[in-house]
Amino acid sequence: MSATDAGGEFAGLHVLADDGPAWRWSPVEQAQAACDGGARVVQLRAKFATDRQTLAWGEAIRAATRRAGLRFVVNDRFDLALALEADAVHLGQGDLPPERVFGAAGKLALGRSTHDEDELARACAEAVAYVAYGPVFGTSSKETRHAARGLERLAAAAVRIAPRLLVAIGGIDAARIGAVRAAGARGVAVLSAVAGAPDPAAATERLVRAFEARA
Repeated sequence: MSATDAGGEFAGLHVLADDGPAWRWSPVEQAQAACDGGARVVQLRAKFATDRQTLAWGEAIRAATRRAGLRFVVNDRFDLALALEADAVHLGQGDLPPERVFGAAGKLALGRSTHDEDELARACAEAVAYVAYGPVFGTSSKETRHAARGLERLAAAAVRIAPRLLVAIGGIDAARIGAVRAAGARGVAVLSAVAGAPDPAAATERLVRAFEARA
């Protein structure tokens, strides 16, 4: 399977299961809510935990996503993604470049974060299954030096990286997700919209319904 053929597996709602101290829910609880609410992808994003703790969370999330039929992605760390038998590793601009990971990653698909036209251009030449682009509306849940990109630039990014799948990220909630889908994003990634919700499973369900209503 080529990188571009694999992209369709990552369409739909991506929920980032995050270990930030601001969240009431653990990464495993966030992931289980994503499974219960009908998301398509769960990405484990552990920026504070030890490798041992991340591995334990990842094992629980891998089991939950298998039961629910979701794709499981590990942020940044292709070594942990391999150890957890994840479906993909998501690489930021500061991580190992995809060409250095691709041969060693086995069956792992690769996702790639981008924020501007230069990064999009490089991603088009990389062996990645999907390209994340943002922040679309800005975000307070992740540190970023990038200003909000907006729907017009998102639509241009979707055209530019085709036929690869575009995943929009940054400040997206149930009220905005339809417009993001209409702009051409075949995937949408959220963090605080689920992790910060009083009922994360219900929040996931609302996001899925709003996204699919514009499909």
